[in-house]
Amino acid sequence: MSAPGIVSDCRLWAQDALLPQGWAREVLLQWDAAGTFTQVESGVPAPAGVERAAGPLLPGMPNVHSHAFQRAFAGLTEWRGKAPDSFWSWRRRMYAFANRITPEALEAIALWVYLEMLDAGYTSVCEFHYLHHDAGGRPYADDATMSLALLRAAHKAGMGMTLLPVLYQTSGFGVPPAPEQARFIRSTDKLLALVQRLAPIAQSQGAALGLAPHSLRAVPPASLEAGVAGLHALLPKAPVHIHVAEQRQEVRDCIAWSGQRPAQWLLDHAPVDARWCLVHATHMAPGEYAAAARSGAVVGLCPSTEANLGDGIFNLPRWLRHGGRWGVGSDSQVCVNAAEELMLLEYGQRLQRRRRNVLASAGQPHTATAMLLQAVAGGAQATGRAVAGLQSGQQADFVMLDPAHIALRGLAAEYALAGHVFASARSSAVQQVWVAGQQRLLPRHHTLRTRAEAAFERVRWQLLQA
Repeated sequence: MSAPGIVSDCRLWAQDALLPQGWAREVLLQWDAAGTFTQVESGVPAPAGVERAAGPLLPGMPNVHSHAFQRAFAGLTEWRGKAPDSFWSWRRRMYAFANRITPEALEAIALWVYLEMLDAGYTSVCEFHYLHHDAGGRPYADDATMSLALLRAAHKAGMGMTLLPVLYQTSGFGVPPAPEQARFIRSTDKLLALVQRLAPIAQSQGAALGLAPHSLRAVPPASLEAGVAGLHALLPKAPVHIHVAEQRQEVRDCIAWSGQRPAQWLLDHAPVDARWCLVHATHMAPGEYAAAARSGAVVGLCPSTEANLGDGIFNLPRWLRHGGRWGVGSDSQVCVNAAEELMLLEYGQRLQRRRRNVLASAGQPHTATAMLLQAVAGGAQATGRAVAGLQSGQQADFVMLDPAHIALRGLAAEYALAGHVFASARSSAVQQVWVAGQQRLLPRHHTLRTRAEAAFERVRWQLLQA
């Protein structure tokens, strides 16, 4: 008999599992050699010889927005300068840090943060990747050097990956790029050539590829049109992610440039549909919520980063009234904890409305359950991968909660999940993780832990000394 929680074949039975339609009891999961669920059936007595999950099973959480390199920068800007701090002062400091990152440093940082993500219940990540060249803006001998570092890190960690090379060409609406942005800049043709080069490599490790026009301020209209058309000529189903309406200043600048707010301009001038993820979308007008939801696009919310940068709070109840879909991301990596992002998202809505359990619904009164199911469905759409939960045809990405964790101990499954989201005191209650049917040991047990942790610490020290 294998150790508790260790699955020796492609079947697992659980007393409680969270399926797309809600909690179910006596659930048998089966998946094939490729890591795809072939059967998820409830009401099945435990079959003889099949491993039993020690705790409740949840679908793995897709992380819809990540800048991996910023994990080594997290916490280093929490001091006040002479002028009031803002997103824009933070960005200046971040640029200075970003320009010290080497390919070796990027891989070391990404490996560590992807291991942390697994520990926190994320099983796939959308990597919004804009460190293309060296610090002077010169392409590496192999133009894919930095992208390959990220793909290797995800593969080593066992993390599902959607790599989103970033199209970045201007520093503001019609403003040439600044010197500190040199390593981000690419022509549209060269970015599409990079996607084409990476496609077979990504496919070989089960990763997906897409494109990230950074923002309307960083991508001129002609480049946005050509980039999206070129991507979908190569990869018709590929996701497109874009920062939009994150800051009030961005909204004001867009109105001055075009006469329209960013979300409205995008919806009027780009083929926004279900392949798109609108990251942050913090400052949308009521009509933009309705129009964006009608497009089928997902909104990517990053509550810990949006709070850290003083962005503002997205009106999620309004979005849901229009049938909008959403997912969560760790973005700047100040918090690498899927449960905590959900908690912060709900708490932001409570603070604005002075009510409780805002994101629960008549159909799903348990707030944590309602949020997790919505975040998995929307997150899966944003990844462009079949990771939409515990159901046949989806990738076997799932996590098991620790029934012995003090926040969960002795509770029914619905309340155990609530304890995981709202009461685990920043300690993850995730006990085991599977990605594509393969068990991924968490950092505290992972064979790479010691080396990855030491490499991350060394790289961060070197970057700070520089």
